[in-house]
Amino acid sequence: MALRSVPGSDVPTPAPVGGAHGRRRSPLRFRPWLRTPIWGDVMEPRPLGGRVRAVRRIASALLWTLIAAPIQMLLLLLPGRPKVVFARVYHRVLCTLIGLRVQVVGEPARGGRVLFLSNHTSWLDILVLGGVIEACFVAKSEVGQWPVVRTIARLGRTVFVSRRRGSMGREADAMRERLTDGDNLILFPEGTSNDGTRTLPFRSAFLAVAAEARLVQPVSLVYDRLGGLPACRRDRPLFAWYGDMDIGSHFWRIARRSGARATLLLHAPFDPADITDRKVLTQRVEAVVAAGAAQLRQNRTPVVLSA
Repeated sequence: MALRSVPGSDVPTPAPVGGAHGRRRSPLRFRPWLRTPIWGDVMEPRPLGGRVRAVRRIASALLWTLIAAPIQMLLLLLPGRPKVVFARVYHRVLCTLIGLRVQVVGEPARGGRVLFLSNHTSWLDILVLGGVIEACFVAKSEVGQWPVVRTIARLGRTVFVSRRRGSMGREADAMRERLTDGDNLILFPEGTSNDGTRTLPFRSAFLAVAAEARLVQPVSLVYDRLGGLPACRRDRPLFAWYGDMDIGSHFWRIARRSGARATLLLHAPFDPADITDRKVLTQRVEAVVAAGAAQLRQNRTPVVLSA
């Protein structure tokens, strides 16, 4: 507030508010923290430290991939399980390098021919699941056309499916063959990723191979920590990868943040022969996975459920 002197007095008095002299020449302008209201505050500008962190993590991930790829190529030519074990080691180390901590609740089923059914939020799911479970992934055929990613996927012996009705039978045969050979499979019955705030309906067509599995194990996966604090609804888009997002910019945003954690809830496995109706099987697995994911999103103590 401006002061002025009153004639005949040495005591300054406040100047009147309003008028030309009482206004600011330039009004206050507040810039929003967000450039777009869609993403919440996860896209706000980060300090230089975040950029240095991202460069370090991305460079480390690329270097580790360049080291691991020739090793896996050699192991694919050899019999036995070393190629399966090394694929798990690769994913686990990659999670560490990009700053993603993984918490595991429950135990993955052992013994081979296990079909793991999980909800799907992001490409990060591959790293989290692959670092805990020794299994091959089932991915959409488009992944087999992406540069670099397709090479990594093929080294991991991924089974590609096109999701077209005319080819589902042939692709189901490829998955059955993997199970018959004793491999485990990780499948995303939603058929696509989403924004991480919900679980989409499972598609029963993807469970056509369940009868060939020795066991079926539902899995719930949620990214529940960011900056070391519980992640809330506005944080979900940072981890989620869907729509027309490109993997490069998404990787950059993830690598800039610290204190990220994913929790993997492995529910009780069961014999698929106990549920002969495929649609009933799909509904029960979906209910278990969705309930487990809801526990994790609400930051409750996760409890292993049974189908």
